[in-house]
This record gives sequence, C-alpha cells and structure tokens, in this order.
Amino acid sequence: MSVVKINVLTVPAEQREELERRFSGRAGIVESADGFEWFELLRPQEGTDQYLVYTRWRSEEDFTRWTESQAFQRGHAQAASDAASQGQGHGHGQQPGQGHGHGSGPAATGSTLWSFEVVQSTGPKDES
Repeated sequence: MSVVKINVLTVPAEQREELERRFSGRAGIVESADGFEWFELLRPQEGTDQYLVYTRWRSEEDFTRWTESQAFQRGHAQAASDAASQGQGHGHGQQPGQGHGHGSGPAATGSTLWSFEVVQSTGPKDES
C-alpha cells in the first residue's frame, strides 16, 4: 500500500501568501519522481497557523529516493542559498539545503514530518 508524508509547517499570518507563492513557483518538480502519487498544499481555515503539505508515495523507498535525489537537493539548496543571499538564516531547525521554498528567508517558523501507511482508501465512484 501507499505511504503518506505530511509536512506540518507553522506559518505566521503575514507569511501565508509568500509560502503559497513559493510552492506555486516549484509546481511540477515532485510530479516527475518515480513512485509519486499525489501532492496537496492545505491552507488552515481557522484556529491554527499550520499548513499541511500532503504527499502520497507508492512506497517508503520511493519517498526516500526522492529526498535523496538531485532534483530534491537542488530545490532545497537553492532555497537555502536564496535565504543566505538575503542575509537571513534558514530557520526552523533545518540544516542548509533543507527547506520549503524559502526564497528570501523562511516563510515557515517550524516544521514537523508525519508519516502514515494507507490502510484504506476510497474515491468517487465511476458513473459511466
């Protein structure tokens, strides 16, 4: 069965638009990864400042390969480089090269990765 990775990003209200813009600018990168199944950026509606970055993978091994890939490393290294060139630290406990699309400094102030195995799944019924 598939695995789900949810990156929980704490984002101050004044950085929400910036975070969304940065993710939009990186659209299409993960979709080419072997074993990638789904991506969603979930905006909080009320009572929290945490965005959820939902990705679904064919297997844990596919996710690990993605995080070790040159495409992943390049994207995150560029984010760290952009932040450093703006004179800002990368922030939220991440090492350089690990971030979430931080163009001119971090948009998120915290990050936690949740991992799940899909036990049941359903979708719309085919009405054709």
